Amino acid sequence: MNYTIRKIESKDNAAMAKIIRAIFHELDAPKEGTAYADPILDTLSKVYVRPNEIYFVVEVDGEVLGGSGIAPLAGEDSSLCELQKMYFAPALRGKGMAQILIQQCLTFAQEVGFKACYLETLPFMKAAQKLYLKAGFQYISSPLGSTGHGSCDVFMLKKLV
Repeated sequence: MNYTIRKIESKDNAAMAKIIRAIFHELDAPKEGTAYADPILDTLSKVYVRPNEIYFVVEVDGEVLGGSGIAPLAGEDSSLCELQKMYFAPALRGKGMAQILIQQCLTFAQEVGFKACYLETLPFMKAAQKLYLKAGFQYISSPLGSTGHGSCDVFMLKKLV
C-alpha cells in the first residue's frame, strides 16, 4: 500500500468530514454529543493551527482515507492533550495504519511537551478500544476536561513521560 501521512490541508476538509459522518451512520452511533455534531467538522484544517496541535491525514494513492489529531484538552492544564477525531474509511481499516497514526500523534504530543494524552470513545467501539489499549492507553473512571462529547462515556489516558 502506497500511503502518506501528512498535516491536513484545506483541500482535505470535505473528505475527512465525509469519512467521519459516514462512520457514525455505519455504526448507527449517536449524532449529538459526539464528533458528528462538532461545528468544526467541516473546517478541520482551520482548527489545528497552533504549534501544540496538529491533525494528520492518511492519503493512499492520492485519496484521503483517514486521520487523527492532537490538541490541548479543553478545560484542563496545559500538560494534557487529547487524541481527537481518529477515523478511517473502510478501505483503510485492518491494515495497521491506525497504530502507525496513533504513534505519530503521540510522538508529536511528546515533542511539544504534553505529559499525558486523553481520549473518549463510545462503548460499542470495541475495535478502537482494543487499538488504544495496544497503544498503551488505560481506562479511567471519569471524564477529563470539557470536550462537549456527552455521549462518549468510555475514557482513556496514556502517560507520555
